[in-house]
Amino acid sequence: MAGEAEIPAALRGKDQERIANLNNIYNCNDVEAIQMLRMRRAPFYALVKTFRDRGLLTDSIHTSVEEQVDCIGAIDGTHVTAKLSRSMSAAFRGRKHYTSQNVLAAVDFDMWFTYVLAGWKGSARDASIMADSLSRPDGLKIPDGKFYRGDAGYACRAGILPPFMKSRYHLNEFSAKHRPLNARELFNLRHSSLRVTIERAFAALKNRFKVLDQKPFHTFDTQVKLVLACCILHNWILGWDEDEFFEEVVTFDEVETGHGVDACDNDAWKVKRQEWADAMWEGRGNTTI
Repeated sequence: MAGEAEIPAALRGKDQERIANLNNIYNCNDVEAIQMLRMRRAPFYALVKTFRDRGLLTDSIHTSVEEQVDCIGAIDGTHVTAKLSRSMSAAFRGRKHYTSQNVLAAVDFDMWFTYVLAGWKGSARDASIMADSLSRPDGLKIPDGKFYRGDAGYACRAGILPPFMKSRYHLNEFSAKHRPLNARELFNLRHSSLRVTIERAFAALKNRFKVLDQKPFHTFDTQVKLVLACCILHNWILGWDEDEFFEEVVTFDEVETGHGVDACDNDAWKVKRQEWADAMWEGRGNTTI
């Protein structure tokens, strides 16, 4: 048919894959839904209905609202105190002015660590660590169409969604008297509200395992393994419930607006981000978050 001929074969293949994925979602049981969506079917359908009813997300020609509920967590780096030989210490002394490992971590919205890469020198750029994590055979895997929320130090690219630059971002920049003035500020406010997840996870990790902020006496190889072990234990403990090590309020004084990004934004994801921001703004009503 003439109409079909106008659609590139690659897009037709993508649409067939989308339909198959949606069929899997609608025909799965709760156990399979948790594996795919990190929630049971009922709350997922309710979430989709809320987005659709409020106009926050709309179906488009190649994507439905169901497929847009695709944020799987937040990603960021944190510094862990390190001890090295004098000859190596300079490379591990970064903006924190002490020797440290720059640890890249991803968490889901239950504050479980889903990926951790430890061992990078404290002076390393976050963008370089991210590139390394994505290039490793056992590295960070981001499913097609899914994304992590990252801070302004990361490029806007497939799988990583940072806030808009040169717009208000931090939670303490907004209040009842200082509401978002445009789509980008509202997007940044909601982005910041969800990014608090990884800040709370890092805070809980270091509050529980004080060894991470103390001068270590182990070999560096053991220091790296210690970070991983603490993250594994963090997840194990969360499996038994949230506890007193989580802080309710987290400030963003330590969040940087740049980490020496050496990658370019992806144009398609920049457009997608702007579309989401515009949809939030149009459907905001009297709410700010």
